[in-house]
Amino acid sequence: MARKYFGTDGIRGATNRKPMTAEMAMKVGMAAGAHFRRGDHKHRVVIGKDTRLSGYMLENAMTAGFTSVGMDVVLLGPMPTPAVAMLTTSMRADLGVMISASHNPFADNGIKLFGPDGYKLSDADELAIETLIDSETALAPSAEIGRARRVEDARGRYIHFAKSTFPDALRLDGMKIVVDCANGAAYQVAPSALWELGAEVIAIGVTPNGKNINDGVGSTAPEALCETVVASGAHIGIALDGDADRLIVADETGRVVDGDQLMAVIASGWARVGRLQGGGLVATVMSNLGLERHLAAQGLGMIRTQVGDRHVLEKMRGSGYNVGGEQSGHIILSDYATTGDGLVAALQVLAELARAGAPASEVLHRFDPLPQILKNVRFGGGAPLEDAAVQEAIAEVEAELYGRGRLLIRKSGTEPVIRVMAEGDDRAQVERVVDRVCDAVRVAAA
Repeated sequence: MARKYFGTDGIRGATNRKPMTAEMAMKVGMAAGAHFRRGDHKHRVVIGKDTRLSGYMLENAMTAGFTSVGMDVVLLGPMPTPAVAMLTTSMRADLGVMISASHNPFADNGIKLFGPDGYKLSDADELAIETLIDSETALAPSAEIGRARRVEDARGRYIHFAKSTFPDALRLDGMKIVVDCANGAAYQVAPSALWELGAEVIAIGVTPNGKNINDGVGSTAPEALCETVVASGAHIGIALDGDADRLIVADETGRVVDGDQLMAVIASGWARVGRLQGGGLVATVMSNLGLERHLAAQGLGMIRTQVGDRHVLEKMRGSGYNVGGEQSGHIILSDYATTGDGLVAALQVLAELARAGAPASEVLHRFDPLPQILKNVRFGGGAPLEDAAVQEAIAEVEAELYGRGRLLIRKSGTEPVIRVMAEGDDRAQVERVVDRVCDAVRVAAA
């Protein structure tokens, strides 16, 4: 059954436009609260948010919804998404909520829900909540309306947790680190955790005003990070996104290190000490073929999934892997967290750097990425991928790339666009085959 409100990562949209309105937020609170009221115990939900202006509106609306169906609300304030997942379990809550649109501009916002186990909700739970949103939810009797309180030490709890993932035998003394918090949820916790571990911290993207989240800073705009690293003579720079579940790194020369390289660093390090489970890692179809070849040379495997961290996590849980992620920097380390955690992933990278005693430019670039080209073809309707000429072009290109590259074609789930991606050893060949398939799609869509 198709979902009406939930997308691949919760409910998301432009604020004060459907579905991201205060009215919808209250309905989601009522529906999710009713769905997770199971048993006779006093029910509790924790709510975190990033630094968007609209977070105040949505937080208050969701609080009204949850308390109206008898759930107590614990307000965390600005906190990373992984912190909300962690605190949901540690506080024995029945439900966790993160109000964030991740790396999107400030005008967008979203609602992510976590179950009592700290994992994002299943499709079945989301469908059940959608049904309740569109129906009349039973309200609690007057004497059973929930209460709301704010927890003042939530940041300290998460900092302690994050630091606990860093090896006890190591410190960051003498390491100068630039940290870019995207003017988002980690603007306080990330610099504090790094400083407490001994680093000299230069923090940027730590002055949120409600409207500047992800604006020229953060993992999706690493230019500011790279410039600051070079100008300050830092050893390394780390950039998080608005809700701090993604990580991108810059070495001391200002060169960007993406999620594929970071997964290679972590997986290789964990394999060396016998910590890596599953004999490899889980990545998506977008991860570079160079990563797959690099791992294979070490006797490690790589399983690919559809794009989206929930698909990565599902495969990790089902197949016994403890490292997985996306090229974009959404890295999941299931020994520590139930979702991507940019700060925890950064600490694992910093641990490898501290052990190596070598510059980041030598430690973090583990393989040469193959040329990878992605182009989008917009279409007005129909099913161009089912056209005979398109299928013929795809078959011919796949045969041409066999053993030397790969072709990936997928229809966007959010807009009328066909995405055509190819990679291989020969850039000219990759460009030519991508254009060939795109041309065939355009003709079919005309």
